Amino acid sequence: MKNAIHYTIVPKDPAAHLFEVTLTVDAPDPDGQVFALPAWIPGSYMIREFARNIVRLDAQSEGGKVALKKLDKHRWQAARCRRRLVLTYEVYAWDLSVRAAHLDQTHGFFNGTSVFLRVQGQDHLPHVVDIERPDGDVYKGWRVATALPELKARRYGFGSYVATNYDELIDHPVEMGAFELATFKAHGVPHDIVISGRVPNFDMARLCTDLKKVCEAQIALFEPKTKRAPMERYVFMTMVVGDGYGGLEHRASTALICSRADLPVQGQKEMSDGYRGYLGLCSHEYFHTWNVKRIKPATFAPYDLQLEGYTSLLWLFEGFTSYYDDLMLVRSGVIDEAAYFKLVAKTINGVLRGSGRTKQSVAESSFDAWVKYYRQDENAPNAIVSYYTKGSLIGLALDLTIRAQTNGKKSLDDVMRALWQRYGRDFYTGPEHGAGVSESDVEAIFDEVSGLKLKRFFDRYVRGTDDPPFDKLLADFGIAFSDKRKEAKPGLGIRATRDGNDCKIANVYEGGAAHQAGMSAGDVLIALDGLRVSASNLDTLLARYRAGDKVALHAFRRDELMMFSATLTQGDAPQITLAAEAKPAAAVRKRGNWLALKKGG
Repeated sequence: MKNAIHYTIVPKDPAAHLFEVTLTVDAPDPDGQVFALPAWIPGSYMIREFARNIVRLDAQSEGGKVALKKLDKHRWQAARCRRRLVLTYEVYAWDLSVRAAHLDQTHGFFNGTSVFLRVQGQDHLPHVVDIERPDGDVYKGWRVATALPELKARRYGFGSYVATNYDELIDHPVEMGAFELATFKAHGVPHDIVISGRVPNFDMARLCTDLKKVCEAQIALFEPKTKRAPMERYVFMTMVVGDGYGGLEHRASTALICSRADLPVQGQKEMSDGYRGYLGLCSHEYFHTWNVKRIKPATFAPYDLQLEGYTSLLWLFEGFTSYYDDLMLVRSGVIDEAAYFKLVAKTINGVLRGSGRTKQSVAESSFDAWVKYYRQDENAPNAIVSYYTKGSLIGLALDLTIRAQTNGKKSLDDVMRALWQRYGRDFYTGPEHGAGVSESDVEAIFDEVSGLKLKRFFDRYVRGTDDPPFDKLLADFGIAFSDKRKEAKPGLGIRATRDGNDCKIANVYEGGAAHQAGMSAGDVLIALDGLRVSASNLDTLLARYRAGDKVALHAFRRDELMMFSATLTQGDAPQITLAAEAKPAAAVRKRGNWLALKKGG
């Protein structure tokens, strides 16, 4: 393709986990072309220094070597040349996550931010990438899965793909290997499901059926009249492992990791907690197709991937997505009301567990994501709040508040549609980059669409640290809210993890029995009142005591044996439960309008 930046990427040595990339620039900057690799990937707000994985880098022009000067940790400048410039480099790919690149004899995966050097000053040009098969007969059964538009390649095949610019190039991850593949259509748009990894007796048909319902519910939310999706094709690509969980959104695909046990088994009709969680993850990343990939914070329009991009709005972009991910499961009929209420209660319990929510607002949490949320330590529950989980509760509270105060005439759905129409629908079809949502826009849009004055709500729950009054909000919708912590067994106020067969303290919650006794994260519990503590019996031992009892605890801190006296506390963790009430009828109608259950779903 004329006037295009051209890449060739080949899994050169799967056993050594090396991709080889060749980058060709037809018209390099005559003053010395600069190349850069992103320092972070959109959707994961942490500087990750992907350039550290480049292990060899050479440049040539007209058959002669061109000198390269390293400008900083992720930028290089080629010596002056006026003819075609070709860079060849190797990328070490051994990060089994959704954020980077991974290659071995079983599969290959990469995000463009990990492998494609940016040609500074030529980001706007078309970018072509040739994806080649690794050498060897063992790889003849490999295919390619990506949402990148094909140029000369056949779908699922090796060959050339094209992007309109660098931003689009790095927004389409690639999976290659002998994966399992299925396709369904959601309101006419093809959706591929790609499963990499061994999964015995996997029920792909059930997954297609369930995801189709979820995807169609989300498309209908944003485009209730036309049912028009914002992409021509979508790809769910999942790497299956023994134990794992995670996802990262892209404009027409998502990269996911799940545990083998999370996927549905043929012949099993019941829905396991793991499968429900996996569907929620798929729902979450799919909702990002609208909320953050097209409706964006202003600071992300466009992204500067060399530096941190600060915004106080992640509670809306990640938090509201976390609210809608499970809501879409119940609205589509994939789960029922009771299952949804359990998920909401679990989120409320998790947020109320840590005292960090009283010290950091969700707006502050959003801004500090780069240095706090993505760099959590053992004191995180006592110092920070998650803009994901509390942000989802802010979304729930706003939705219920708007519905209640407008008598059901308006809802959070209306706000999301307004954001979509003004900021998201034409984001990639208008100028090079559409406009993002500014900090000052958000509250004004909520007031305008709802017809309410919500400044007090924002002051208390978004910019402030108050807990929304869920007992009162949910009561209007016929949902009973109760906290059964007084019925819970006494505890130490810790989160413990298994370390071999040892019981190791991961977190000490502020104000709990362990905190008052002087215990710390990292302590290894070995005895309670003279009885050995193991990785599996701490709760059993504590069950024989009552609140107020004093216990003697022995633990190792580093290699020193220490003794502590702790007074057990009652209900050291919240035990919120939610249950639907049959009456009054008006509340039941409100609940039905909110959850929008399909009949027979």
